Amino acid sequence: MTHLPPLRLTGASILRDGEMQSRSLALAEGRLVTGPLPEVDLRGFYILPGIVDLAGARIPGPAALAGALRAAEQAVAAQGVTTGTLCQGWGWAAEDRPQAAEALVAALLEARPTTDLRPLFRVETHLLDSGAALIALAERLPGSLVLFEDRLEATLERSLHDPVGFAAEARRAGRSPQAHLALLRTLAARSREVPRHLCRLAEAFDRLGLVYGSQGDADGETRERYSMIGARVAAFPAGRKAAAAAKAMMAPVLLSAAEVLAQGPAEDLIRQGLCDALASQGAPETLAAAAWALVERGILPLEKAWALISALPAEILRLPDRGKLRPGLRADLVVVNAESRTVEATIAGGRLTFLAGEAGRRFLRQPKALAFAAE
Repeated sequence: MTHLPPLRLTGASILRDGEMQSRSLALAEGRLVTGPLPEVDLRGFYILPGIVDLAGARIPGPAALAGALRAAEQAVAAQGVTTGTLCQGWGWAAEDRPQAAEALVAALLEARPTTDLRPLFRVETHLLDSGAALIALAERLPGSLVLFEDRLEATLERSLHDPVGFAAEARRAGRSPQAHLALLRTLAARSREVPRHLCRLAEAFDRLGLVYGSQGDADGETRERYSMIGARVAAFPAGRKAAAAAKAMMAPVLLSAAEVLAQGPAEDLIRQGLCDALASQGAPETLAAAAWALVERGILPLEKAWALISALPAEILRLPDRGKLRPGLRADLVVVNAESRTVEATIAGGRLTFLAGEAGRRFLRQPKALAFAAE
């Protein structure tokens, strides 16, 4: 997909420099620029930075990857996402085996989607013998995000208290319940090796410039252990103590946008200043909706609410060229109907990835944009 022709978007209310401003915004060759250019009148709209989703959807396995990637890109673009993640486990379940992760990376390298999609690896801490394979995979696709998660004890508990569910998990992994339990007990017997294993991974991730953290920290002590090896991001902590510990250690806290919409504990953590970013967890429609909900409930002004899904997650991913609307940065932006608050256009890297409604009609009234759409 080619870049939009040089255009100036006028008449909209634009989020720039931390406040809503009535001014124009120009783009050319994939970047935000300055200067007189052919205009698209967007009165009645907001222009906001493109959404950055740190924890996105899980997509089907290798047999359906190409189509699933296209569907995932279409789904997130329609919700204003310009940088997103695709969740892929790295564990003992069948869908989390290294081969599935390798297939996802290969598909992304081949497809090169217009929306910047990158893998989010959720890595079981006790998979001691697959560290080299994970590092080799990360080397193939820089910019991935890694979250450590320790589910071993909980899974062993399920073998005692939910044998039916445990047996179903074993079948999905291609094992008998007895063989599955034996594997987990073998991993548990090597628990003393886990800290050194995680340190080796952390050293490699630092060398590669990867962002990594942990998911579901149960308490402050757990967060401290991960922080000590450099796993800074605290994704979806289990409670206030873990979130507060993360903030005390200058670690960014990632919460669920869906939980905000449901007025769950995430809303209280935001009120207390214990949140740095929101993520969709596979429901991209919750991101903008959560930002607007925070505004409507009087918890945050739009500028700060939108930063939770744009500027701040971009900072966490170490992407200084996006998340804000400023000349020289990537042309990542969302056009939102001011009345209905629905996304009507998404531009990622200067390329139009979604267009609908009145905004679509406005773009197509501009002869240069019309010629682009006709190509």
